[in-house]
Amino acid sequence: MGNDTEWYVVVRGASGFYSYGILERLEGWPDIDVYQGRIVFKLDQHLFQYMAVSDERQRIMPTAQDREEGKVLDYPEAVLLINPNNSYLRGEVDDKYQYSCENKDNRVHGWICSDPPTGFWMITPSNEFRNGGPSKQDLTSHTGPITLSMFFSTHYAGEMLGMKFRNGEPWRMVYGPVFIYLNSDSTDQYGLGDLWADAKEQMFIETDNWPYDFPLSEAFVPAQQRGVVTGRLLVRDSYINERLMTANSAPVGLASPGNSGSWQYESKGYQFWTETDSEGYFLIKNIIPGKYSLHAWVPGFMGNYRYDFNINITPGSRIRLGNLIYDPPRVGPMLWEIGIPDRAASEFLIPDPYPMLLNHLYTEDTSEKYRQYGLWDKYTELYPDEDLIFTIGTSNYQIDWFFAHVNRYVLQGDEGNKTYIPTTWTIEFELGNVDEFENYTLWIALASAHEAELQVGVNDPEMAIPHFTTGFIGKDNAIARHGIHGLYWLFKVDVPGSLLGLGINSIFFRQVNGSSPWRGVMYDYIRFEAPFQKD
Repeated sequence: MGNDTEWYVVVRGASGFYSYGILERLEGWPDIDVYQGRIVFKLDQHLFQYMAVSDERQRIMPTAQDREEGKVLDYPEAVLLINPNNSYLRGEVDDKYQYSCENKDNRVHGWICSDPPTGFWMITPSNEFRNGGPSKQDLTSHTGPITLSMFFSTHYAGEMLGMKFRNGEPWRMVYGPVFIYLNSDSTDQYGLGDLWADAKEQMFIETDNWPYDFPLSEAFVPAQQRGVVTGRLLVRDSYINERLMTANSAPVGLASPGNSGSWQYESKGYQFWTETDSEGYFLIKNIIPGKYSLHAWVPGFMGNYRYDFNINITPGSRIRLGNLIYDPPRVGPMLWEIGIPDRAASEFLIPDPYPMLLNHLYTEDTSEKYRQYGLWDKYTELYPDEDLIFTIGTSNYQIDWFFAHVNRYVLQGDEGNKTYIPTTWTIEFELGNVDEFENYTLWIALASAHEAELQVGVNDPEMAIPHFTTGFIGKDNAIARHGIHGLYWLFKVDVPGSLLGLGINSIFFRQVNGSSPWRGVMYDYIRFEAPFQKD
């Protein structure tokens, strides 16, 4: 990019080495777009064949040669293993995106050699330099054998998360240090799991030691020059509880000044995040001096919280914010809801995978079944002729609401080529009374959108003129990349009572962009509210 430097540091007594980079551009430099930054290591495929990303996600992996001899599926990253060196892997799908991880959980991953028992681990002790916030997903380790630390990327977000420099903008940022940790079992008395357990323990040690005291560059801010922010987050929604509610396990963080929710699009600045405790208290520490917005969201509630004022961190400062109150989006009393407001689609129906397109890691542990390949085409098999209809009071979103609103394929031509066409989902509900002179409110929270346009109709299945449209939204590609969410979107739709009637009503959701299996949306949560009730 410009005046970039990369550092490798060996500390006496450390079983490994540290690495960090300083990216810099000076004032007046030319315009440039930057989409990805990472540190990558490729190991010997004859030695390192066992990969570990988490306690649950560990397995023997194919080799790069296995992929070369396999069958490329719908995109180059996904390969069906035809004749792998390890016959146990025959018939499996290998795709690096099946091993992605959210930033907040992406602290240690790597590879193990069984003879001699040796581990090679990437440990990232802080997320402050990663882009997109704690829920941003990115790559970890994958077939190669490759292990990497992603500093910033557009994965699961799209080009809007790229860094765009214009008009000679100066900029500098420190990425890392990360720790490349090596461990071994010279006695050969322990299993592979012990090397993983030791790597996790080392990760906690590195995290406790952050920020490190050894970087020599003045660009890296030491602990004594960093600040602290404390406070308590409460939730106010009188339709649920007349008293203030504590925000339990709510992410709270600092990011570059911006609007509500802007942190998920931020790549040029540092971010500092924590989670509230059971009483809503939070402590954000090791904050680099600068000006920030304070953001949060609360599991179980829609929307984003943003503190009204920017926060200025100075060296050694300690800022106590006291009680902060989040008023989640609300107009009137709830009539019905679908899903759980948690920014993901994991509570909805995730179909069983195709038997010939499996990754066995996710058949043994089905909690992340959405990472299986090809699930988007399962919608057509479940709804071959008519689209999804969800009836409030009768249907169950865990089995009757598909996890992704995708296109249906039809087979055309002698070769049976797939053509993807748009689909329309229907929500049916009954009203015992209607106020035709007031507005009802439909909230649509999306967990993901890719090259989509969602149109809404009310008691109008043809929708020649839709009542509402999102317009073209999203490039996160989470459907293809086995994510259960991408970027978060929230839409408020006013529904005049004059469009509703006594008895059965229907709201239609049409995703209008066809031609691709991956164009569509994932819903997080949908709620329909009655008009505001005046005291």
